[in-house]
Amino acid sequence: MLQNAPGTLAAAGLPLTREQLDAVVATNDKRRFAYDPAGSRIRASQGHSVAVDLGYAPPQPPPVLFHGTVERAVCSVLAEGLHPGRRHAVHLSADVATARAVGARRGRPVVLRVDAAGMAAEGAVFTRSANGVWLVHAVPARHLAVAG
Repeated sequence: MLQNAPGTLAAAGLPLTREQLDAVVATNDKRRFAYDPAGSRIRASQGHSVAVDLGYAPPQPPPVLFHGTVERAVCSVLAEGLHPGRRHAVHLSADVATARAVGARRGRPVVLRVDAAGMAAEGAVFTRSANGVWLVHAVPARHLAVAG
């Protein structure tokens, strides 16, 4: 790839060495970024605001996954389910601690239990990003409960 090609950091006036970029990928606390298989391009692992085929194979999810939200949203979510909003997928975690940390970013957190096994049995397709975040198109309200 050309160093100053349109769409590159250098072309945007933000030159970055490969070593600096490697450091960002390696040290990001949420492992948000990954290189392509050739190591020549970088992308976010999930959370894109535009349609992106991440090429993730659809593995069988664990029986239960978790979603962190804020207390003020719980009634609405339990009634309407989880929808991706401006994202292209709902983000779920495999553990309560991660879900709680995600929910705490915007207020008092509440962790929701997601019946991933039930969803998968109904045909929901789950993928798992490079940093371990589970992704699904939506979570119907019938598959949600407040984690105890």
